[in-house]
Amino acid sequence: MAKERVLFLCVHNSARSQMAEGILRHLAGDRYEVASAGNRPTSVHPLAVDVLAERGVDISGQRSKDVRELLEQEFDRVITLCGDDAPGSCPFFPGAKRYEHDPFPDPASVGGDEEERRRAFRQVRDALWDWIVIRFVGGGEGHDG
Repeated sequence: MAKERVLFLCVHNSARSQMAEGILRHLAGDRYEVASAGNRPTSVHPLAVDVLAERGVDISGQRSKDVRELLEQEFDRVITLCGDDAPGSCPFFPGAKRYEHDPFPDPASVGGDEEERRRAFRQVRDALWDWIVIRFVGGGEGHDG
């Protein structure tokens, strides 16, 4: 049976979509083929790498991708994760079988000292983790377990 193909999108493909890609691959990579992209890609945020490593998920080999790199591919689900912080900026991907929008705050936009920024990344990581467990995995693999 073919794996369901999922594409996570956000503006810079540096934090939210990268974390979602890594978490879903970690929890259910046997059932899903996962990618992420953005319409203004930058680079994978170091704090995204760090906070996922705290949970045993390695995204250090992932890279930010422009959504245009994936236009020739087919996806079963395309999910935009842009929050209200980017109205009208969230990327669009043509031709998906199903579109979803589940906004999450952008931890990369949080200012403050290192610990405040790390806390923001952990909060988004945990919210994404729980959402992915509910949406894709179904079961008791929440961020506490």
